[in-house]
Amino acid sequence: MLQGKVALVVGATGGIGSALCARLAGAGSQVILVGRQRDRLIQVAAGLPNPGAHTVLPTDITDPAQVTALFDQIGTRAGRLDVMVNAAGAGILKPWNKLGPADLEAMLAVNLKGSFYTCQGAAQIMKEQRGGHICNVVGILGKHTMPLAAAYSAAKFGVVGFSKCWADEWRRYGIKVTLFYFGGVDTPFWDTEQVNLKVDRTKMLRPATAADAILFALQAEPQAVPLEINIQPESHVFF
Repeated sequence: MLQGKVALVVGATGGIGSALCARLAGAGSQVILVGRQRDRLIQVAAGLPNPGAHTVLPTDITDPAQVTALFDQIGTRAGRLDVMVNAAGAGILKPWNKLGPADLEAMLAVNLKGSFYTCQGAAQIMKEQRGGHICNVVGILGKHTMPLAAAYSAAKFGVVGFSKCWADEWRRYGIKVTLFYFGGVDTPFWDTEQVNLKVDRTKMLRPATAADAILFALQAEPQAVPLEINIQPESHVFF
């Protein structure tokens, strides 16, 4: 079902993104890998099945001009876009009185605005071809809250809001939207100084589990629309 499809993965060098690129390439898709660091994108692309079929397009998704240029290149090079997965993100976990304006702006820029801009760009191409599938990897903190995550959750709840609004607008063009609420996933997210929590990563979800869930949604029969997929580790479940 994904054979020959053009699939854009934003955040392709992250844990979930790189695992998903491998799944999509293995299913026969032409993968467009997007992230900020060219060297890391090239490294991921080189490890994919049929590496010559894939494209690396370094982009800072917080910059609207770069996002516009990204989709112009996709339109020119590929001529279409069947799938876009937003797997990019960054986290800051701090007490309420330690969160400064720069922290909030950083969370909104990457997690909210970046997703907003890329969804707009993808939908413009998909509208013209009358079909496509947009997947936003929101994370469980876009559905549930926890202490220290106010700025992060504010951005992620915003992604849910605009995604649901646009899903209604895009339905007439045959564009599907799926939101993914993964719980703790063992990725480099937990390695940064801004996420200073003691967690047992052996009990977290594997990036491959998340990638398989996304692939499942993308391979659903044409009349099926997986709206939301919520997978959490057994050790820490939000209902």
